[in-house]
Amino acid sequence: MSEIVERRTPRFRTPLVGSSLNAKLLPTVLSVIAGSVDAIGFLGLGGLFTAHVTGNLVILAAHLASGGESPVAPMLSVPVFVAALGLTRLLAGAVERIGFASLRPLLLLQFLLLAGFFVLCASAGPRIDPDATKAILAGMLGVSAMAVQNALVQISLKGAPSTAVMTTNITRFMMDVGNVILGRRPADVAKARDRAMRTWPAIVGFGVGCGLGAICEVAIGLLSLALPAGLALLAVAISMTADLEGGQGS
Repeated sequence: MSEIVERRTPRFRTPLVGSSLNAKLLPTVLSVIAGSVDAIGFLGLGGLFTAHVTGNLVILAAHLASGGESPVAPMLSVPVFVAALGLTRLLAGAVERIGFASLRPLLLLQFLLLAGFFVLCASAGPRIDPDATKAILAGMLGVSAMAVQNALVQISLKGAPSTAVMTTNITRFMMDVGNVILGRRPADVAKARDRAMRTWPAIVGFGVGCGLGAICEVAIGLLSLALPAGLALLAVAISMTADLEGGQGS
């Protein structure tokens, strides 16, 4: 019986959200990645949102309402994002069924997608026609990478704040600050304080990522995608250490 239990226990457990490394560093790095990819994609690919994909719906609606030509990349981004989310969930389930935690494989997949995004754009030079086939394919790799990131936070980082949707984070953070200031029940105040402390690094990280991404894109064009690709590799390295911590904690 003990052999069966041991066989079903994942070799690498998903790290606990409460650990200092996982709770602060990894979500913050992911937020910087999302912010930088979104800013670089928007500036370099004709206004394509890779992280805030719903923004592409606004762009499409505006073009349709004004009678303008609908750009292909924003039109494809939503179904590609949805499909990538579904495939990521299937991959995570398959990995977990064979006894491994899903965090590291999903982070590695995100890195490969962002590396492909960078290579395609770099091969086209510092500037690229947003309507070119290579640009559209590259943009969809970026969208897919952000879909993987959104999914892995839900699947592999239970309790972590969103690393790509800052409207929700900012709203949650301000509500928690209000609860800390005005709350009367100590347990509720403590819970709100803990959640706020886990949320603000993601907000700051995304803002820093947007700033760095925009500055780099203006300076060197789409070659600046080396920044989020490099940070994605760093996230994989962090997950290796985090897995060891998680294994000790359970």
